[in-house]
Amino acid sequence: MKRAIPVVVLSIAGLVPVWLYQPSAGTSTAQATTPAPTTSSAGTSGTNVVTTTTIDTEKGPVQLQVTFAGTKITAVKLLQQPDHPQTEAAVPKLVAETLQAQSADIDTVSGATITSEAYKKSLQAAIDDNAKTASAASSSPSASAQSSRTVDGTAVDTEKGTVQVQVTFEGDEISAVRMLQQPNHPQTTAAVPKLVAETFQAQSADIDTVSGATITSDGYKESLQAAIDAKG
Repeated sequence: MKRAIPVVVLSIAGLVPVWLYQPSAGTSTAQATTPAPTTSSAGTSGTNVVTTTTIDTEKGPVQLQVTFAGTKITAVKLLQQPDHPQTEAAVPKLVAETLQAQSADIDTVSGATITSEAYKKSLQAAIDDNAKTASAASSSPSASAQSSRTVDGTAVDTEKGTVQVQVTFEGDEISAVRMLQQPNHPQTTAAVPKLVAETFQAQSADIDTVSGATITSDGYKESLQAAIDAKG
């Protein structure tokens, strides 16, 4: 009997964190049912962060926070999502498709239909809200012109060909990258989207070289850094 006592005590102690955690999850759900308007907050760097109202589903609440640079979607964060393995597997796919499609017109993830539909509905609400904000901002074109700037990087000659980028900034944030010149080579064609995607994520020229396209990657980074420096 003396040996059994510590085991019982440890078992009870082990249940305490679980019991304490449940009210927290319940509070989150209660907040989800409270109707709140979609809110937007304009960043000082020309970005707009939209937090959507919560959509309750039979699997759990879905709520997004979407970051825009102008009309471009630059980031999507799930503030609330169903606590389910299929949802956790589906979310990265939904976000990746959103960044590629730049709209809510994306595929439903197999096995996570309910979450996918709520995600797309919430995403569309964020896009609509951002469009209203952009429309209101257009009434002051001088402020818009000051926050957005397009800079051409230097043309870098490589043994594969010339590499030159054109970078658009919204405040201090890189919102778009366009290739003005690039080598006419399949490996370059395949590498450019990866380089641009990494640029958006890093917001600098400190990005990885794409395997198989080292020369183009180095030329891209040099031209990109020149554009960043020229912006000041």
